[in-house]
Amino acid sequence: MLELDMALRRQLTASAHHLNPVVTIGKDGLAENVISELDRNLLKHELIKIKVLEGDRGQRTSLLEQICLSLNAAPIKQIGKILIIYRINPDKKNVETTAVDISKSDSKPKRKPAQRMKKAPPRK
Repeated sequence: MLELDMALRRQLTASAHHLNPVVTIGKDGLAENVISELDRNLLKHELIKIKVLEGDRGQRTSLLEQICLSLNAAPIKQIGKILIIYRINPDKKNVETTAVDISKSDSKPKRKPAQRMKKAPPRK
């Protein structure tokens, strides 16, 4: 299972905020086709959300661990029935570069400072 430092984990959590779940795990649980679909989505997106419909908190936590172990991914966060996982794309070099790319893509464009206008001469 991939381990990440806390700063990167926070950054990835913020980046995942606007994402929608790509896979929903129902009553059948973690089947082989679900694992392959998760693998495909991780290759494409690196950071994904998963929605779990069944089970209590403990079952969802063990499911998150199972998924991360089988896919060599990092668990980012579990919020209720939503699981967030991350796995670096093998085409990219290192985690720091990917994290910087993610943070740059989500940032707002910076505004230019307003130009000051020259004061008009006083009227007579």
